[in-house]
Amino acid sequence: MDEELTKTLKYLRLWGLLAHWDEYLALAGQRGFSPARLLRYVLEEESKIRAENARKLRLQRARIPEPWLMETFPFERQPKLDKKRILSLYDAFDFLSKSQNLIWVGPTGCGKTGLATGFLIQAIQRGYTGRFVSFAELIAELFRSAADHSEPQVLKRYLSYDCLLIDEIGYVEVEPAQVGLFFTLLHKRHRRMPTLITSNLGFSEWRSFLKNDHLTAALIDRLTENSHVINMRQCVSLRPKLTSDS
Repeated sequence: MDEELTKTLKYLRLWGLLAHWDEYLALAGQRGFSPARLLRYVLEEESKIRAENARKLRLQRARIPEPWLMETFPFERQPKLDKKRILSLYDAFDFLSKSQNLIWVGPTGCGKTGLATGFLIQAIQRGYTGRFVSFAELIAELFRSAADHSEPQVLKRYLSYDCLLIDEIGYVEVEPAQVGLFFTLLHKRHRRMPTLITSNLGFSEWRSFLKNDHLTAALIDRLTENSHVINMRQCVSLRPKLTSDS
């Protein structure tokens, strides 16, 4: 490949063609590709490379701390977990098209985060955007946005994700301004895009950290109106063998 062609491919950002030029020419010679067939093959390969790079970038931007996959979840260690229901939801993969929330409630260490992450990764693998954020991190960001008046930008960013996972709701107490912003975020996502939530507290206990009875009741109504709630309160801790917090 001459220098001029190299510059052209770089300008067009055809990185796959640039990296595999000699390989493509050799393959075309071996298989007797016509010019049209070679061009089609090159474009198909370039498309695959770009799709794979986009998938990796979506995963990177999701900031998932532990890449749990549904295929490796230890269901055999959670006999009280409704495996059939969870796998049915996972295989159907219609919670996104139906904008249905998925909510896992159970004690720390029982595998809530692992299951929720499996659904988030599934969405990302299928071409959707997603983000993993702990409740504590989200609340801290909302607090900062209220202080520097950047609430619109922060809310817009979290509303841009096709699938949002908020992990371990209930570990930190929330100030009044944060409660309002948190409610606004989930209210605006309601019926438009799904939110995945894990919590170590049952809904009746959410008032203890949100400290606003009216907004707590309204928030729970919004979240559960179009959702699947998975009760894991009878499940055992997986911490001895798993590194994930929940």
